[in-house]
Amino acid sequence: MKTNGWLPLQEGDIVDVVAPASHCTREGLNGGIRFLKSWGLVPRVPKNLFARDVICANTDEQRLAQLKRALYSEDSVAIWCVRGGYGANRLVPELAKLKKPKGPPKLFIGFSDITTLHVFLNEKWGWPTIHGPMLDRIGRGHISQAQLKDLHRIFFGETDSVTYSGLKPMNKAARSVKTIKGEVTGGNLMTLQSTIGTKAPWHTKGKIIFLEEIDERGYRVDRLFEHLEQTGHFKNAKAIVLGGFLGGEEANGKSRVPAVLKRFAESSKIPVLSGVPSGHGDAQRSVPFGVKAVLKTGAKGSIEIPTGVAGLGINL
Repeated sequence: MKTNGWLPLQEGDIVDVVAPASHCTREGLNGGIRFLKSWGLVPRVPKNLFARDVICANTDEQRLAQLKRALYSEDSVAIWCVRGGYGANRLVPELAKLKKPKGPPKLFIGFSDITTLHVFLNEKWGWPTIHGPMLDRIGRGHISQAQLKDLHRIFFGETDSVTYSGLKPMNKAARSVKTIKGEVTGGNLMTLQSTIGTKAPWHTKGKIIFLEEIDERGYRVDRLFEHLEQTGHFKNAKAIVLGGFLGGEEANGKSRVPAVLKRFAESSKIPVLSGVPSGHGDAQRSVPFGVKAVLKTGAKGSIEIPTGVAGLGINL
């Protein structure tokens, strides 16, 4: 059996619930557990998932132990993060010492601060992952039924790809019609920048980059883009596709972020497109990472990303 990707979920499968970063409310956690059970899945939640810490959901040692147990467990097939917030980066030094477990990759879901773990799993272990909604957000009823149906189709192997059409070209390189193929990487802009120089650095050569952000003012977004430009992270990438860039209003109630994104795109030599319905807003569609996608530029831009068994080339 070739195991280049995760196995699709089935009713009765165990899903390890982890909190590698911040804690969520009890309401969110309980709602997330009920949601997993409604899909016929078996949620496994550590008894000490949350405990007192300066910032995070638990101490570094406990969060690492719980994540490690989930990664190496032989009876679970998926790992779902309850929340982002902050703290996953504190686990990287110890995660970097771990050896890749045997067997097929597990379905790993999360976003925001969890971007750090996407980078680690994609880069170090070669695991594909899902940039998708947190359990607490689902548990609090902040994800639409249409999006939940979309998740079900992806996670249970009912579709071999997801396609996001209607992408808008933002620069000259994106306005010409062409087809670009490359592995998808990315996540939260600020979190990606924080991986530079660590034991789990972010690599972008030959890849299609997805980016999203929330509540960062224009100058901060500009600083992030400028830093990644100067470090060469955009130079050898194939293209950039933007998800939601929300908030960041100035004192006058207006945001400079759209202007910052426009200037960045127009100065970029690689195609930059916007409109992927994923990020911190109401639209939290899934974006698989670590898989090769097909991006079509031009006035009618789109990106097709493979999912599940068929998309990731598993031969059963």
